[in-house]
Amino acid sequence: MANKVRIGVIGVGGMGTFHARYLKAGEVKRCELTAVCDIDPDRLKDWTDIPTFTDSRELIRSGLVDAVLIATPHYDHTTIGIDAFQNGLHVLTEKPISVHKADCEKLIAAYKASGKVFSVMYQMRTEPLCKKVKQLLNSGELGQIVRINWIVTDWFRTQAYYDSGGWRATWKGEGGGVLLNQCPHNLDLLQWWFGMPSKIRAFCGFGKWHDIEVEDAVTAYLEYPNGATGVFVTTTGEAPGTNRLEVAGDRGKLVVEGGKITFIRNEEPMLEFLRTCPRGFGKPAVWNIEIPYGREESGHKVVTQNFVDAILDGAERITPGEEGINSVELVNCMLYSTWTDSTVALPLDGAAYEAKLRELCATSRFEKKEVKAKQDDIASSFKSV
Repeated sequence: MANKVRIGVIGVGGMGTFHARYLKAGEVKRCELTAVCDIDPDRLKDWTDIPTFTDSRELIRSGLVDAVLIATPHYDHTTIGIDAFQNGLHVLTEKPISVHKADCEKLIAAYKASGKVFSVMYQMRTEPLCKKVKQLLNSGELGQIVRINWIVTDWFRTQAYYDSGGWRATWKGEGGGVLLNQCPHNLDLLQWWFGMPSKIRAFCGFGKWHDIEVEDAVTAYLEYPNGATGVFVTTTGEAPGTNRLEVAGDRGKLVVEGGKITFIRNEEPMLEFLRTCPRGFGKPAVWNIEIPYGREESGHKVVTQNFVDAILDGAERITPGEEGINSVELVNCMLYSTWTDSTVALPLDGAAYEAKLRELCATSRFEKKEVKAKQDDIASSFKSV
């Protein structure tokens, strides 16, 4: 059996170049970068010491790789991923796995038929803070969850950012805006921590703060099967912005902000207290607890290493690719709710959403003025909860 995974990176723009560089530097064990691909030949000029391709189909069939890391614009994640699975390759894709639910289902079907490994780059699951929140929720320490509020408005982006690529922030090129580009990480964590809601009512602003046709401001209301409610607020048009998660449970309130986890713990369960307390204005006494968490290695390279370990050793995947459908469904529901001015029940009708998206693509009159701006360091955009 092979003791090394040969990886090809497909798409060497900002994100793909970041991945390719650490792979080439040997920062992930038991694998090597053996090929790169991009439809723009200019982007291949820095990769003269390994085979390069301008067509992903040729790389996939080259015999030079055992796995591909896909870092192309979103729509191509589906078609390239399916092609790779059908040709016997393992797949690690950047987020999101697809633009819409119907495409997710096609990609997942190809994965299941292939017998190969499928992972998605949701590296925030590896962050010690996020893992600690998951542990606290799974332990039942908060009791029954009654309310979730996440304000994540620190995804600020300038007009120059949107002008830096012709595919960005268009229905045809990207399939969405802040929800599909920046917030897949947050929405993945939301469903990883709390499960999927049963209903969503959302209000999206399309080009509210930028000259774009997709959403750059969102406020969404969520209802969960156990009766809990949630509010999710995001935008790329607010500075300095806020990143604050509040989770209210029967046993107290969890607040995550500024890299700290604070648990304001009720000495008595609040649902029991409100039924039994004889005083009209009584409240449970509380403990204020700051929850510590570790500082172990986290980030993109951890996900890629886990992908390699899953291929070679059968290691449990941190970010199973098939779970990527959940964050995409949340995105789709929020957009569809706005388009139809209605509450959307989950599971979403994927075919109906796809039809509406195709209509928007076909009728779009938005003219994108692409600006060939100098590419910023993509690593400067990475952040934790």
